[in-house]
Parts: sequence; C-alpha cells; structure tokens
Amino acid sequence: MNTITNFWNYFQQNNFVFLFLNEVSQEEMKFHFYKLKEELYRYNKNLDLIIKNKKNEAELIITAHGNPYLFKEVELLVFYAPKIKRWKITAFLQPETDLDKYENGTDKPFKFYGINIKVSDSYFILLGNPEKPIDLGIKVLLKNYIVYKNNPKLTEAVYIIIEHLIGEKSFANDLKFIEINQLHQINTDHLKLHHLKLYINDEG
Repeated sequence: MNTITNFWNYFQQNNFVFLFLNEVSQEEMKFHFYKLKEELYRYNKNLDLIIKNKKNEAELIITAHGNPYLFKEVELLVFYAPKIKRWKITAFLQPETDLDKYENGTDKPFKFYGINIKVSDSYFILLGNPEKPIDLGIKVLLKNYIVYKNNPKLTEAVYIIIEHLIGEKSFANDLKFIEINQLHQINTDHLKLHHLKLYINDEG
C-alpha cells in the first residue's frame, strides 16, 4: 500500500509540472517524469503511464500495455487515485473516438524507433482459425511493410497502434492473433484499420 500512496503523493505534489509540460524546461520535465515512473515501477515495474495534455486540463492514463495479468494492478492503483483539479485519471488506454483525421487522411504518421506508419493508409483483413472458429484474428496490411519488415520493433509498433484504436481491454480480450504484411492493391475484403473497433462492436 505504501508504494501506491507514494506514487499518488508524488504526482499530486508535482501535478502542475505535468499539467503545463510546455512551460517547463526539458531538463525539469525529464527529471519529474523519471521520478514519477520510478514511483510507478516501485509499485509494479511492468506498468506504464501516459499523459495527454489539453488547454488547462490533462489526463493521466495508467496502462498495462494490454497484459491481462496486470489489469487488477492497474485497477487497484487507479482506485486509490486522489481527486486532483483539472486532472482526469484513467485506467487503461481507451478506444480512439476522434476518427475524422483518419477518414480525411489528415493524421500524422505514428513514429516508433525509426518506423513511420500512417493509420489512414493501413488496412486489415480477417483471418480464421478452423480449430477455433469464434476466435478473431486479423492481418494488418501496411503500405510500407517491405521497408520495415526486418525492423524488430515493427510488431510492437503495430500492437501499440491497434491498442490506441480499439482500447487496451479490447486488444487483450477480443483479438486472438495478429499478422502483418504488405498492402498491394485494395480489395473488397480489405477494411480500414481505424474501423477495427466498429467491426468488433458489431460482431460483439
């Protein structure tokens, strides 16, 4: 319990630094992020945090990166979160709700260890498993798969994108297997990657 209290105490005492990230120096920001993550790792070294800033308000997300074995740890930590003015504290990555940028093709590429993936240019097709017909599997089709297929971080990059699109719990519970391949030509069985959550909801 001490590790939970220490984490929230540090965050509460320094919340203005995280609220106004753009107004503090890089050095100060790095220091406080390091300290906050240090407190989080004392509680559980496999959890992570994400801060999303808007004007005069922000959101702190505690994530297990889709690992269902850590979900109870996330829920416990967020259960004890204090009420802090201007802050929303959330357990797990939630599904992306603003899909307009993907529909319009105005989204910026997701960048990760030298990999650039534009979600609006990405598709998926359904994959079946004859032995378990109710299991949902997908093949993600990327325009630039050939460029990055030997990059060891490609799978992780695609997983992170999907996690952000459909939410952490759905990523863990609804998708049983994921493959990645090159997008050649767009066929009728190709679905836009950002429509994956809509497909899962319809099927559910």
